[in-house]
Amino acid sequence: MRPNPPSGTDRLSDQDVLDAMARIPGYLDISVEDFRDLYDLAREQARQRLFAHIRADGLMRTGIRPLLAERMLDQAAAEMAGQDLKALPVVDEHRRVIGILTETDFLRRLQATGFLDLMLNLMADPAGFSHRCHETPVSTAMSAPAECVGADADFAAITRAFARGGGRSLPVTGPDGRLLGLLLRKDFVAACGPEPAT
Repeated sequence: MRPNPPSGTDRLSDQDVLDAMARIPGYLDISVEDFRDLYDLAREQARQRLFAHIRADGLMRTGIRPLLAERMLDQAAAEMAGQDLKALPVVDEHRRVIGILTETDFLRRLQATGFLDLMLNLMADPAGFSHRCHETPVSTAMSAPAECVGADADFAAITRAFARGGGRSLPVTGPDGRLLGLLLRKDFVAACGPEPAT
């Protein structure tokens, strides 16, 4: 079965094919279109082989302590720091994911564009800063709905989810929407790198 051809800059141009064919000694009895089809098939085969081992359930971090929507931001910050994470899923009483709270959500809620801006805001208005942290529930600041993947998500599905969500973490959920783990973008990128030499 022929894979869907790549689009945009990934697509071979006629000139790419002609240049490549000119570098092969001897006569090639193959059309530009046949060459492109062969390339597309080989590219898809290589992608499947190289990334066949990648699944969300094999890369996700388990034992994550998620947040409840009614927790206050200061408690959420302590929980995130205690787990050394930059984001945590927010779940309901049945552990179904209803959102995600990220460092970016904190900055937005605290009206800061970055760490230095946050420090300046804190120095300028410590009382207002404290109010926003101690009296703001997670439900007010979280991003919802959260972009999630299933445990069986493969390389392509994970890549699409990270592209859609734009964050550094993806909750991994079961068919019922309950939290199973958290997939960090850095773990995904590391798994996509070259395999260690044996």
